[in-house]
Amino acid sequence: MITIKSAREIETMAAAGRIVAETLALVERNVRPDITTAELDRLAEDFIRSHPGALPSFKGLYDFPATLCTSINQEIVHGIPSAKRVLHDGDIVSVDVGVSLEGLHADSAATFPVGDVGPQVERLLAVTREALAVGVAQARAGNHVGDIGHAVQTVAEQAGYAVVRELVGHGIGASFHEEPQVPNYGKPKRGPRLVPGMTIAIEPMINQGGAAIRTLDDKWTVVTNDGSLSAHFEHTVAIGQNGGPPRILTTA
Repeated sequence: MITIKSAREIETMAAAGRIVAETLALVERNVRPDITTAELDRLAEDFIRSHPGALPSFKGLYDFPATLCTSINQEIVHGIPSAKRVLHDGDIVSVDVGVSLEGLHADSAATFPVGDVGPQVERLLAVTREALAVGVAQARAGNHVGDIGHAVQTVAEQAGYAVVRELVGHGIGASFHEEPQVPNYGKPKRGPRLVPGMTIAIEPMINQGGAAIRTLDDKWTVVTNDGSLSAHFEHTVAIGQNGGPPRILTTA
């Protein structure tokens, strides 16, 4: 069921979203060669819990064991932080984080370069950021979920990349995953209609190679089937009134 949020609920989600954005900024400042993903996770959890009432949304969600999802290189999403996972110069790491505040969630992700990654990798990150921006721009009352997916897909495929199809964005609010699903592909004017008060997480996952994916034996980490790099960016947004622009809730 799609839930419509009150103005007060959206303000609470925006407060959670500010903590999310500040957490990602903290992680970005600490991403460097030789740091472990467990160290990044500990920094993030301590920072989130330092805000009265704020809790990490991911920790315990479907029994996930950590605050962050940290996905390196060919890992698309749901990488588990570990003291054994060390970042190296030339890696990229996708960091996904959620915060719960007063029973409402906000969710965001970004992919960070580790040291020098070279122009081809920088281009993948730039295109995925652009795909998120055009997807968010379509999140207006009167549009449909398909308008978001079509915009994301167009940017990614025109750049020569592949869109992950099995993993999608989602509604978000009192539950971390709500209706509707928000695919990163689709046709304009298809799917659920967007109305004021809806809150959704838009999250392009773009592969440098093919679209095929698989899940590792840990039952969490999703990787590209061909070993190509993947980038992931995400914002939580609220659909505005009268066809106006969406409000990005996950900004500092």
